[in-house]
Amino acid sequence: MTEMSAAVQRGNVSENLKHRPLQQQKASGGRWNSLIATNTAIAIGSRVHGSKSEIYVNGMCVELGKGSVSCPSIVVVNGEPKFQEGREVLQNPTVVVEVIANDVDPLGRAERLEGYLALPSIKECLLVRSDQMRIEHYVRQNAKQWLYKIYDERDDVASIDTLNCKVSVAEIYAKVDVRTSGLNSRAIN
Repeated sequence: MTEMSAAVQRGNVSENLKHRPLQQQKASGGRWNSLIATNTAIAIGSRVHGSKSEIYVNGMCVELGKGSVSCPSIVVVNGEPKFQEGREVLQNPTVVVEVIANDVDPLGRAERLEGYLALPSIKECLLVRSDQMRIEHYVRQNAKQWLYKIYDERDDVASIDTLNCKVSVAEIYAKVDVRTSGLNSRAIN
């Protein structure tokens, strides 16, 4: 059962909301995707333990607006979470981490990214590739401006300032058999 269909069965998401076809959901999941999400959640969780943040892993859907919902790999909320009335669809995420593969639904991925970046509550968004060592990090500067960072070497460290934590690329990709990025971008730390 896919994460979206499980959410629909739990009554968390209505049937008429857009979601990826089954074959794309299977392609985007799997061993490396799951391991990367777990590694990232553990790294972030160990650093924000005791704060007023809540971390949701694989299954918390986020309202993107206009009846659209996405279920990112990891969602963090600083403060009190707000949900749609009668449903477990989060309305005020602070940080979103989406573990993705390049070959899966690039148009849908772009639409989800735009949806995340349009939410005023989101301060940071990380797209973590599962098919190569590459993390794209978007940090809100103001309502229409984002700082874009790329981490693509094991020694790079992502500073998630909204959560007051730093997570190394080595931690995120621990035990993951992944090739390094073909692009030579340098991270800004």
